[in-house]
Amino acid sequence: MEPNTIKELIEAGIEHCEAQVNGDGSHFDAIVVGEVFEGMSPLNKQRTVYATLGDRITSGEIHALSIKAYTPAEWKRASKLQVS
Repeated sequence: MEPNTIKELIEAGIEHCEAQVNGDGSHFDAIVVGEVFEGMSPLNKQRTVYATLGDRITSGEIHALSIKAYTPAEWKRASKLQVS
């Protein structure tokens, strides 16, 4: 699977979010920024992103996915600190 395909799936599944995805075909890193994450725990943020990928993870099509999910305010702070 291509990183751009995962990016499109995440952005289609989470309204008004932006995603950056990098990877090698089976292992991926995603940064997802959206208002939807406001008030969510880190675990619920990850569950929200995983839900957009359906059975692609359980089937093994995506072997590993590291997710960092932020609200826009959190991302602004993280960007200033050069955290990704």
